[in-house]
Amino acid sequence: MSLIEIAAAVILLVVLAVLIILSVKVMRQYERAVVFRLGRLDGVKGPGIFLIIPFIDRIVRVDLRVRQLDVPKQTIVTRDNISVDVDAIIYYHVTNAGLAIVKVEDYEAATALIAQTTLRDVLGQNELDTILSVRDSLNQKIQETLESVTEPWGIQVDIVTIRDISLPENMLRAIARQAEAEREKRARIILADGEYQASARMCEAADLYEKTPVALKLREFQTLSEIAKERNLIVVTNGTDTLGTTLGCVKALDR
Repeated sequence: MSLIEIAAAVILLVVLAVLIILSVKVMRQYERAVVFRLGRLDGVKGPGIFLIIPFIDRIVRVDLRVRQLDVPKQTIVTRDNISVDVDAIIYYHVTNAGLAIVKVEDYEAATALIAQTTLRDVLGQNELDTILSVRDSLNQKIQETLESVTEPWGIQVDIVTIRDISLPENMLRAIARQAEAEREKRARIILADGEYQASARMCEAADLYEKTPVALKLREFQTLSEIAKERNLIVVTNGTDTLGTTLGCVKALDR
């Protein structure tokens, strides 16, 4: 065998080895390969090992794992004309790699932009008190709105969470005053309710004393006994009999 034939054989083997290397592709468990053959979608391959035609097929790798999207602070004007800065965090993943590559140019950037727009639109339809108090329902509404847009792209939105709501300084002071007024109102209601219950009990006691004079006299003696413990007090009562009885009780208790 001549040197030319040997060189040709070596070159052929090298070319075959290169073609085999270029033909064999391996995708991880969380990856898919979108295959284009001469510019046309040929299918989605993976996970594992598969073959392509070198120089004819082109593949685009797509990660199917859940991704985190930080929505930057958006200035939102609520329905009651209050400006607030709100940011959120969104978790999503690709469910159909072929649609994610074919239907939209950059599904990551497109999802980020539609998330910002949806956040402003949904929150702008609500008043400030609603945004502060019912975040869970607003998160659900934002998620449903996003899914209606991203589903044709083969993308599923898993979680939407409003992370922070920044209020203007004057609004923070107003909310603090409102909370203080609410606490004072509750305190006044509790105090009034206590006074009402006490007066009701006193009325019941007055009716009982009126029906049973002996009980009223015993209550009077008990009061005098408590007063007698304070030696610097002078007790004056109306009526001779009551005064004599009172002074006798006081002296007896004083001794």
